[in-house]
Amino acid sequence: MSTSIHNVLAIAGSDSGGGAGVQADLKTFSALGVYGATVITALTAQNTHGVQSVYTPPAEFISAQLDAVLSDIKIDAVKIGMLANAGIVRAVAAALHRYRPAHVILDTVMLSKSKHALLDTEAIVTLREELMPLAELVTPNLPEAAMLLEQDCATSEEEMVRQGEALRALGARAVLMKGGHLSGEFSPDWLIEANGNARLGGARVPSIHTHGTGCTLSSAIAALRPQRLDLESAVSDAKAYLTQALINSSRLKVGSGIGPAHHFYQWW
Repeated sequence: MSTSIHNVLAIAGSDSGGGAGVQADLKTFSALGVYGATVITALTAQNTHGVQSVYTPPAEFISAQLDAVLSDIKIDAVKIGMLANAGIVRAVAAALHRYRPAHVILDTVMLSKSKHALLDTEAIVTLREELMPLAELVTPNLPEAAMLLEQDCATSEEEMVRQGEALRALGARAVLMKGGHLSGEFSPDWLIEANGNARLGGARVPSIHTHGTGCTLSSAIAALRPQRLDLESAVSDAKAYLTQALINSSRLKVGSGIGPAHHFYQWW
């Protein structure tokens, strides 16, 4: 295993409240010992109560950022979050074709916790057809998986696995079906890979401060993937990191709504 510091790129939107998006990505990268670079796909006006407004730069500017970073910095892994529209999805897919980074973690961000749309309808089809086949791992929650497949939302682990296998059949090398939307005291995830499926269990953390959990998990996987021998190890360790960040979230006093995880719980 290399002792050098890895470089990881976050392609995502900006969260002005600091709990999700590239802000969460950079905090997670730093906490897990990698250098973070960013490509900003959208600017959001949001806080712990939700998203008030979104500004999306032209796709050409996204391409310029991608070329600036990828032509100069050796990127060991890429995390992709909010992409907003089909033009940006295509710009990202084109850059991945040009530069071929080793590890691509795609977080299929579609809705904020306040139900604000973060990906338009046309872009869902484009993401499914043009970007998913370029990803090593896709990390949908249950509503996102249902939207990608144009099916009803899974309500059991059996349905989660079936939908994960259907998503992998669309071209992604692996799928992490996140079970946070299931009812009950447990929040199991299922990792769907070509060589088999793995249940990654865990008790549900009793915290209301869950803003940015999807961003944090996918960026933790991207940070750890170059540092681990296989994908399952990276996912398992990323889940452990997120669990502790959620357990310690009450130590932060950020806003009066749904607050963020504590990314730096190990230090302060």
